[in-house]
Amino acid sequence: MNYDQLLAPAAKAMRPSGIRKFFDLAAEMPHCISLGVGEPDFKTPWAIRDAGIRSLEQGRTRYTANAGLAELRAEICRYLARRFELEYKPDQVVVTVGGSEAIDLTIRALVAPGDEVIIPEPCFVCYTPITQLTGGVAVPVVTRAEDEFRLTADALRAAITPRTKLLVLPYPNNPTGGVLGQRDLAAIAEVLRGTDIMVLSDEIYAELTYGLDRHVSIASLPGMAERTVVVNGFSKAYAMTGWRLGYAAGPRDIIKVMTKIHQSCIMSAPTTSQYAAVTALRSCDEAIETMRDEYNRRRRYVVKALNEMGLNCFEPRGAFYVFPSIGVSGLTSEEFCERLLYEKEVAIVPGDAFGACGEGYARISYAYSVDHLQTAMARIRAFLQEHGWA
Repeated sequence: MNYDQLLAPAAKAMRPSGIRKFFDLAAEMPHCISLGVGEPDFKTPWAIRDAGIRSLEQGRTRYTANAGLAELRAEICRYLARRFELEYKPDQVVVTVGGSEAIDLTIRALVAPGDEVIIPEPCFVCYTPITQLTGGVAVPVVTRAEDEFRLTADALRAAITPRTKLLVLPYPNNPTGGVLGQRDLAAIAEVLRGTDIMVLSDEIYAELTYGLDRHVSIASLPGMAERTVVVNGFSKAYAMTGWRLGYAAGPRDIIKVMTKIHQSCIMSAPTTSQYAAVTALRSCDEAIETMRDEYNRRRRYVVKALNEMGLNCFEPRGAFYVFPSIGVSGLTSEEFCERLLYEKEVAIVPGDAFGACGEGYARISYAYSVDHLQTAMARIRAFLQEHGWA
């Protein structure tokens, strides 16, 4: 059989994840220090694990409602109101298999063949492939270090055409750590008012911002809730990556269609994870603060270390990544990361994995212990010195 002819063109054209490539290579090196994957090194807080265990002991192992446990959806609404001043009802929420499924559902529910999706880059790797699988057209908008990797209202306005259907707003940003403040969001909202453009606001790192200003959701601005689907989840804030649980909240009519797609493709999110998540939302605000304080300490250390060794690094204000320039090396991002991996056994991710404008940068996650980070920074410094780049 000719599988090349049988496979769907859009599926064949998908670019493999640059994150997973370096993760897989690092896994084959027993002494490698991997800073490539955005996964908290904390254990899931005990109260959450205990709730999951108790749900199993009580035999709660059946499917839940397609949209998720009613108790969990109500708790998500209370959480969003308490932490981000967002007002939703339980029937405006669908619980998903991680935030990634919520992103997929949003794009598939909204984007028809030929529709354009504006995607600020550098950004998480999934938005463009999902858009292309629907027949949509991804429209990248370059963000720059001199603008702190923020999407500007002028750049957004220039990217809009009569075919624009959706804006992806990936802030706090993976891979740069950039954030959008109230003023930035107000300017973007002003551009969108009077259009039929929807917003997918990926807020998975909403709890991980540093400094005096907390995260602001664009859905909290006047007139924006009706055109915004907020995506969030439990992986990052609660160190629950393996529990695979996320959610989307938005206009009732859109969530209804997203739930219908979810119903056909997934059925329901993991039952044990849902019961555990109820406890996370009710009881673990303090755990979030503890982990955020520790990430902040690591953030300051890594930014200082990279700048001192000659890798110019924007100071991130959110998430748990830094995005230093590797321009001093004269290498491409891919070359730099491959040579660092094979010469010093440190795995980081080439910046162009997050869009073409990421070329000349690399992503480093600081969601690792300080000892782990210190060892990695020493190896990177030695790598630069040996090549005369430090």
